[in-house]
Amino acid sequence: MNKEILRLAIPNILSNISTPLLSTVDTVLMGQLSKEYLGAIGIGAMIFNFIYWNFGFLRMGTTGLTAQAYGKRSDSDVIHTLGRALLLGGLLAAFLLVLQKPIATIGIDLMNVSGNQQDLVARYFFVRIWAAPASLALYAFFGWFFGMQNAVIPLLLTIFINVVNIVLSYYLVRVLGWSVEGVALGTVIAQYAGLLLALLLFLWKYRSYFHAFRRKALLQWQELGRFLLINRDIFLRTVFLTLAFGFIYSRSAVSGELILAVNVILLQFLNWMSYGVDGFAFAAESLVGKYAGAQDESGTRKAIRYSFGWGMGLALLFSVCYWVFGATLFGFFTESGEVIETGLHYLWWMILLPIFGSPCYIWDGIYIGLTASKAMRNAMFWSFLIFLISYWLLQGTLGNHGLWLALLVFLTVRGITQWGLYRKYGLEIS
Repeated sequence: MNKEILRLAIPNILSNISTPLLSTVDTVLMGQLSKEYLGAIGIGAMIFNFIYWNFGFLRMGTTGLTAQAYGKRSDSDVIHTLGRALLLGGLLAAFLLVLQKPIATIGIDLMNVSGNQQDLVARYFFVRIWAAPASLALYAFFGWFFGMQNAVIPLLLTIFINVVNIVLSYYLVRVLGWSVEGVALGTVIAQYAGLLLALLLFLWKYRSYFHAFRRKALLQWQELGRFLLINRDIFLRTVFLTLAFGFIYSRSAVSGELILAVNVILLQFLNWMSYGVDGFAFAAESLVGKYAGAQDESGTRKAIRYSFGWGMGLALLFSVCYWVFGATLFGFFTESGEVIETGLHYLWWMILLPIFGSPCYIWDGIYIGLTASKAMRNAMFWSFLIFLISYWLLQGTLGNHGLWLALLVFLTVRGITQWGLYRKYGLEIS
């Protein structure tokens, strides 16, 4: 089991840790210009995180269903799950492109963007939105590859996309001087290049599955309905998650450009940790789904225990690294002494968050493998309510520290709730 977990988790960890590298590079490039540009990119990226995280069910739902189909050895279910995911992704992308102007207006208003930053955020948004078709199609492919127990292809795709994005963003910003448009266009081109590579790798390795494809089966109501119901619950779960992080950015913006710049950098630290631990969560998605699909109860429970052990071990390592190297890492993002000095007062939250926040990430992977989407949704809903109540009680006396404590409470309560539901219902959880 350890070998199976590491075979999936190591490529996932490398892939996931490199994912926030995109926003990290954008943050560094803009941070060298001014704190106004740094804050604008942070808000612009959060708007897209809100959009794409909410559509993350394309990856998560596809992984769980594909893994279970793989465990049952059903070629028909395997290929049609991918087809349904790509079809839904195309419809959602069209929706985003048609409604891009009202989405941008609502996003900027909800994030409380200051007057001098509104133009920067809008310029970033109206370029990057054109990556939507490629981004959502890649969600479907990534989820399908994970479900097929293949973590190598997603790693190759992620590295390729990151390299293209970094090179283009650096060239467009530092050589051509395009500022926010440069980092946005770099992302757009990189996403379409990644989609092309995903198609080529799929045809190279998995074209044999086309023998089981039937157009009528793709739209078979019973299976399509199950696909949509699972994804609906994951969508609602993700809405509450993105509302929580959107709330953090919104409150940060209200606190002024200095606190916004500090919190943008601290959230990059949190991203590194969450994407790293998610490597074992993704392994849990694939393995738990495979063993559940094969109706192997012993293997399923063993995959859950071992994934938890490895994931928490990595979380502890992140805490130690932030404790020892946190100040050095903070200075990597900006040359502003004011931002660095202020940020060091909040650095200790980055030492606590990996330990208390990681269990909920691992439980997410387990729940996805079990396609327990309803339980995921309910756990997130109650945790989000407690998060808002915590902030309301704390912010008056603790200020920005209250915001970070509320986030710690949110992640901790979510993990405890997921553990309680699993203990009550076991593998029958839904």
